[in-house]
Amino acid sequence: MIPTSPEPAPDPAPSPTADRFPLYTPEFAADPHGAYERMRRVYGPLVPVELSPDVPATLVIGYAQARRVLNDPLRFPADPRVWEQQVPASCPVRPMMEWRPNALRSGGTEHARYRAPNTAALDAVDQHELRSLVEKIAAEAITELRAAGRADLLDRYARPIAFRVLSTLLGCPDEIGARIADGMARIFEATDAERGNLILGQAVQDLVTLRRHRPADDVTSRMLAHPAGLTDEEMAHQLVTLYGAGIEPLTQLIGNTCLKILTDEDFSGALHAGQSTVRDALDTVLYTDPPMANYCISYPPFPVDLDGVLLPPHQPVLISMAACNNDPELTRGLPPDAISGNRAHLAWSIGPHSCPARSHAYLIAETAISHLLDALPEIDLAVPAGELRWRPGPFHRALESLPVALPAAR
Repeated sequence: MIPTSPEPAPDPAPSPTADRFPLYTPEFAADPHGAYERMRRVYGPLVPVELSPDVPATLVIGYAQARRVLNDPLRFPADPRVWEQQVPASCPVRPMMEWRPNALRSGGTEHARYRAPNTAALDAVDQHELRSLVEKIAAEAITELRAAGRADLLDRYARPIAFRVLSTLLGCPDEIGARIADGMARIFEATDAERGNLILGQAVQDLVTLRRHRPADDVTSRMLAHPAGLTDEEMAHQLVTLYGAGIEPLTQLIGNTCLKILTDEDFSGALHAGQSTVRDALDTVLYTDPPMANYCISYPPFPVDLDGVLLPPHQPVLISMAACNNDPELTRGLPPDAISGNRAHLAWSIGPHSCPARSHAYLIAETAISHLLDALPEIDLAVPAGELRWRPGPFHRALESLPVALPAAR
């Protein structure tokens, strides 16, 4: 558990009621867009939800309201330390929300100090070398896919690429990387999150110790050498953020985009005819079904009136990127194909907490998908699309698996 600085006693949180929409159920995972429509009819752009039993929050599903929240760090800061005093360590969503000394959970000068080494180290990544690395790992994964004939595209292709590429960029050895992957999986599944948090914390600390004593040409070493002078504990939490943003969301971005290509004949036809690109496919998925569907969490330090709704102090406010991107106020009057390749989505967030690795994520996902389609143009789903299942959870839009059949097997 990370020590927290002394904070004033939290205001009493309002009790969850039956009127709150639960975001953690299988029913929500199966049809989130139907749920967003019902939320809009009942509450409008600001919705009372539960992230986990007895964990209330407000979900922003209006595009205009989301932009105001994301660009207003004074009224909507990212520091959760008062909130988490009300939440036990065993709460399954707490590891994804609790305070850490990093840019994601800080504001002001602290945020600037943490963000600077992150952006500097990521900006130093050679994009040509990164593309070559992704191609190499993708080629190895495709060779294994061919031999299998039928496989889960997430576990056998998307996740290994995301994990191996990120570990290479961070200078992480396989043994430490395996523990990091285990911890991250437990946290995202929210079934053994407390244990996952411990596993992850020890593993990233071991990586920091290694690169502190044996620096190399990698993101971790560059961050350690940055003038910000991050401590080992601070460095460990920067790595938690990078791994958290770089494995599961990237895995699901590749998976969700492949699913779109494999199930939408018009979309796939335009792609193969050269009328659209893999980058367009990625942006369409980021617009409609981003892998981090509900996140960008803030914690108002005092009651905030937003469009006539009084938001309680120290209670989470989440942005629903999926719902905001599809806000009828935003899309009304547009033709059905207007979102193809549209990059006006909020999937990377905006404002001071926008994603600093956006170009890297695009490059990795685009290269991985292009390589797969070039090598295996006849790849197809191994089960009917209606049999695919989505993982329950308040934050992600993630398939449980993506089984595919390969030409050799058919």
